[in-house]
Amino acid sequence: MSITVTENAAKQIEKQIQQRGSGIGLKVGTKIAGCSGFAYTIDYADEKTESETVFEQFGVKVLVENEDMDKLDGLVLDYVKNGLNAAFKFNNPNATGECGCGESFSV
Repeated sequence: MSITVTENAAKQIEKQIQQRGSGIGLKVGTKIAGCSGFAYTIDYADEKTESETVFEQFGVKVLVENEDMDKLDGLVLDYVKNGLNAAFKFNNPNATGECGCGESFSV
């Protein structure tokens, strides 16, 4: 099982944690939401729990709840800029569909 963090995403994670002033990494997960079933969640991680798996690349950590790994295994977390907009982008090989607005996905 794996989660991949691109160099752009790692730089942004590091920047956000530095601006916040604390944290060990970024917590990525899913929740039931939207018209397609699931939505991604992002939060700061201040500590690792026993129910989380840690992936580390480019000097940053991404923590994922073990119960979400079936939906996120193989995920590539990127950070992309498009004009004035910038956001984390989830390239998930498990997603079988997305809603029209891109807010939710199905597996």
